[in-house]
Amino acid sequence: MFDFNFLMLTPEIAVAVLTLVLLAIGLLIPQGARKGMMPLTVFFLLGVLAFSVYDFFFGPQGVTLGGMYIHDQFAGFFKILFLSAAILVALSSGAYVQSFPTSRGDFYALLMGATLGMMLMSGAGDLLTLYVGLELMTITFYILVAYWLTEEKSAEAGVKYLILGAASSAVLLYGISLFYGMTGSLMLTDIRQAMFATPISPVTILASVFLLAGFGFKISLVPFHMWAADIYEGAPTPVTAFLAVASKAAAFAALIRVYVLTVGVQTFSPPSIGGHWTGQNLLLVLAALTMIVGNLIAIPQTNIKRMLAFSSVAQAGYLMVGIIPASPDGVKGVLFYAMIYVFGNMGAFAVATHIGQAQGSDEIKDFAGLARRSPVAAAVMTASLLSLAGIPPLAGFVGKFYLFSAVMSEGFTAIAYIGFVMSMVSVYYYLSVVKVMYLTEGEGLPLVPVKGASKFTMVFTMLITLALGLYPTPLAQMAIAAANSLVK
Repeated sequence: MFDFNFLMLTPEIAVAVLTLVLLAIGLLIPQGARKGMMPLTVFFLLGVLAFSVYDFFFGPQGVTLGGMYIHDQFAGFFKILFLSAAILVALSSGAYVQSFPTSRGDFYALLMGATLGMMLMSGAGDLLTLYVGLELMTITFYILVAYWLTEEKSAEAGVKYLILGAASSAVLLYGISLFYGMTGSLMLTDIRQAMFATPISPVTILASVFLLAGFGFKISLVPFHMWAADIYEGAPTPVTAFLAVASKAAAFAALIRVYVLTVGVQTFSPPSIGGHWTGQNLLLVLAALTMIVGNLIAIPQTNIKRMLAFSSVAQAGYLMVGIIPASPDGVKGVLFYAMIYVFGNMGAFAVATHIGQAQGSDEIKDFAGLARRSPVAAAVMTASLLSLAGIPPLAGFVGKFYLFSAVMSEGFTAIAYIGFVMSMVSVYYYLSVVKVMYLTEGEGLPLVPVKGASKFTMVFTMLITLALGLYPTPLAQMAIAAANSLVK
């Protein structure tokens, strides 16, 4: 029976309506009168976020649209994450968007379109709905990456992302078609039953690899990560922030649901059979490679956006660690770390956006003397980078503790040790930025005071990062509730 529960789709419908309203404003109102679009977007998103938080704790749980869409606390947690990231991007991008030569009004509509795609991915109950959400998000990002029309790097990044993104989508779609051919259904529940009923076959392994490759591109998982640095550097900095944070989280939401509920039933248990590798072994190797390659290549980078790009690759490796055991504790670690990653990374990108706009450069050397020229920006960047490195008492330390303890409790100690070592390696290149900001004079560089919404965004992310490090219990309880709603 095909049902439709309006309450289960309220956040998605609200974001879709906001997207259409912003598009209409962009078409009907002259450019000079569109300065209120950022406050309108933020105000509306705050309302949707408040409803999503309420819905997480007290809203109905279940499926709708004939099982095509799942409304559970797992999806609700990621909706809160996506909306929080969108709000922070909108707040930090106000002045930046005004510098676009044309089409300023369309930026926020596209931002909302990408957010809607992410929300659909997190609650998809079948592979076709997941693919539609993924393409809505990805196609929107194709436009946003190339949004700076007068910048050659932005246009180049947009073309590269389009070509590579289309190829990865084709690979993912082929994997979906293989699952449909094996099971006769695209519903995750039907695929799960088929995986229980039949032994592992070469086609199952091939389909799983294709799906993992498609998701791996969106996550920037090694060896599907080579696009990240060029796209992150060429895209407008607010777009880079949203791509690095929310897009990655959306891909992880889809990957967790698909692998834990369907493919993971067979390929994750047991770790090896008769010497043959299974999906769990493959994830172990990919997580290790991603942590090692991301951190090592980040060391010699001289551009802040490229450095954060390879840092983002390494962070994807840490998150993959939590998927390996396919357990509630592992999923809890992924959810917790994904949320604190939003605030840590958004703080760093908010500073990069401000400095890049004020000085016209994203080179790390141009952060010289930032502690004197903009103490707030320097403090926020320091807190954000140290959190990403996992230094206590910041939130990143707690997130990595949850991830590594989850895999160690399941017997995967080697991957946890690799994570520990790579976290220590990351301290080197994170502190190199801090060193430039505090120990280099920066003669001839201008003062770059932070004001307005940008200042609020920076300070807010820093305070949340510190607060969740000192008192992680509320977020951890939300994460474990969301994990339990998925892994039963």
